[in-house]
Amino acid sequence: MSMTGKQAILSVLALVPAGYVVSYGQLADLAGLPGRARLAGTVLRRADTSALPWHRVVASSGHISLPAGSREAREQKERLLTEGVVFRGNKVDMKQHQWRPDLGALLVLLDQ
Repeated sequence: MSMTGKQAILSVLALVPAGYVVSYGQLADLAGLPGRARLAGTVLRRADTSALPWHRVVASSGHISLPAGSREAREQKERLLTEGVVFRGNKVDMKQHQWRPDLGALLVLLDQ
């Protein structure tokens, strides 16, 4: 994994606003790494994301990808609920809460 790819993933993650989520694949796509959802997951697992909104990344189905019932999964769901994210059963309502940034604006933000 290149430092550039890792940094791009973390930079995009930092821009995901409260009340919205991205999937691992979407995060990779927005970071310029199409088809690299697993890479996004690996980066999030290995990097220190304590200062980043790691909880805003979910599976493409809207499910929390952490082990069900784990402390981390409960924390992620609680953080999302606090931000007003709506769950339908055990998954995020992706139609309502998936982040869809303007790509031109995103490129400007990442260039800063």
